[in-house]
Amino acid sequence: MKTVLITGASRGIGRACALAFAREGYAVAACWHKNEAAARSLLDELSALGCDAELYRADVADPASVEAMAAAAEKRFGHIDALVNNAGIAQQKLFTDLTAADWDRMLSVNAGGVFHTCRCVLPGMLRRHSGRIVNISSIWGISGASCEVHYSASKAAVIGFTRALAQEVGPSGVTVNCVAPGVIDTEMNANLSPETLAALCGETPLCRIGSPEEVADAVVFLCGGKARFITGQVLKVDGGFLGG
Repeated sequence: MKTVLITGASRGIGRACALAFAREGYAVAACWHKNEAAARSLLDELSALGCDAELYRADVADPASVEAMAAAAEKRFGHIDALVNNAGIAQQKLFTDLTAADWDRMLSVNAGGVFHTCRCVLPGMLRRHSGRIVNISSIWGISGASCEVHYSASKAAVIGFTRALAQEVGPSGVTVNCVAPGVIDTEMNANLSPETLAALCGETPLCRIGSPEEVADAVVFLCGGKARFITGQVLKVDGGFLGG
């Protein structure tokens, strides 16, 4: 049985990914940080699907926390076949109001978390000459977004990281890809006003916002056998928001 490790798995896109992988027959190592109730609820759903699953608490910005989580997951499941780096934070703020602490926290979670988790999980994949890594970025990492300079920068860093690492580990049989969601119906976007959401829908050719499940479908595809010759790519799941 293949095992997937998913960070930020307790809600939103991460939760949808966990359930989607479970339906594909994967064992699931689900990493969470703050919402224990949501994590326990996810575990109940995974168990109801007959999935071999375990919860792990970790702050992806903390190297020691990630090392402990990855070691425990590898000991429990024997190996990690796929890694989904989904954990992230967002904040809307004028650039002139940003503090050094705002900047450091955003980069340490959104970009640093990807680094720490890959650093811990990748050695096992290299030894087995097999593995799939999917990093979750954002369309704002491609186009940039007003009042989200630090968020956009962190997600752009994830894209650069993905493309570079894919070239480095490709000869060892490991693929590294990136999914860049558009406007998705998650708690992260729950603070947007109805007027803002309506405007974003109007800018999207499919005339609606996306669902976490639609992003999860793309992630599962990139971890599957039909994507074995795809690496170093950024797949936009945005309803056509950014066009070509």
